[in-house]
Amino acid sequence: MTSMSRARVARRIAAGAAYGGGGIGLVGAAGVGLLLAEVRLARRHVGNGTNNHVPNADGRYGRLYGTVGAAPLRLTLLGDSTAAGQGVHRAGQTPGALLASGLAAVAERPVLLRNVALPGARSDDLDRQVALVLADPALTPDICVIMIGANDVTNRMPPTRSVRHLSAAVRRLRTAGAEVVVGTCPDLGTIEPVQQPLRWLARRASRQLAAAQTIGVVEQGGRTVSLGDLLGPEFAANPRELFGPDNYHPSAEGYATAAMAVLPTVCAALGLWPAEEERPDVTRREGFLPVARAAAEAASEAGTEVTAAMPTGPKGPWALLKRRRRRRVQEVEPASTPSGLYGGSAAEGP
Repeated sequence: MTSMSRARVARRIAAGAAYGGGGIGLVGAAGVGLLLAEVRLARRHVGNGTNNHVPNADGRYGRLYGTVGAAPLRLTLLGDSTAAGQGVHRAGQTPGALLASGLAAVAERPVLLRNVALPGARSDDLDRQVALVLADPALTPDICVIMIGANDVTNRMPPTRSVRHLSAAVRRLRTAGAEVVVGTCPDLGTIEPVQQPLRWLARRASRQLAAAQTIGVVEQGGRTVSLGDLLGPEFAANPRELFGPDNYHPSAEGYATAAMAVLPTVCAALGLWPAEEERPDVTRREGFLPVARAAAEAASEAGTEVTAAMPTGPKGPWALLKRRRRRRVQEVEPASTPSGLYGGSAAEGP
């Protein structure tokens, strides 16, 4: 599918989400029966060797910056198993811990991490997760990172409904004062046991949803980072390195790769990036585009950021497409998980 075709589909899905449209399909009806048959075969392999344990990474990061005097930054993760960190064994290997330690290093301030993501969650679980996050106004996060969409595709949730739930979550978090960065739907066509034609259908559905998610998020004042190709060529070329034991969830190295792509956008959203790096770099093919076109291009290229720009243009809302340089992150365990940090009893440290 071309970038322009994907942009048209993304606009239709996002418009349906905004105006209560029904089920615009991600794949043609003729392919649904074949898709379901292939899914049943793939599921016999995907998941073998996994366990459902998710390390608890909640707590304080950046122990070196505890005496500076600045208040800690609050970072919260929402979403599905990828946001939770399913598939790794240590807290420091989860994307939340990697982002928290990287953010603390850039900001030179401690970071308090909270993760409310739930393995298996679809976008309709975000309402519950956002309610948890905003239960205490005194603990509103400075920034939220959402990773969601894979289970929407595999469970055939109508994309308009998926985008509607995500947009509502971003709107509520932004209204409460939090910055929001969304890692859009990964490319499910790269899961190793999945064969053709499911691989092609899964890739097409994933990228269509990622583009539509981008439009919905940007319209609500959030930013997106494409995770598609991070679970694409790199994962396909190194399945034993970048996939975990179940061949579905990322390994520690895979999560580190994703965190490296998301961290620059997290820092930019908080105003921690140098001003000169916020200007588009034409040598890196960055610039202002109609939001649907920017969304379609981002869905095809890993680590591409899309954020709102000029409010209107000749083709509707515009966005800034950025290809930021990735920031290396390293595994760090939380320094502490003080009692009552999140308005309830603290989880035990890992």
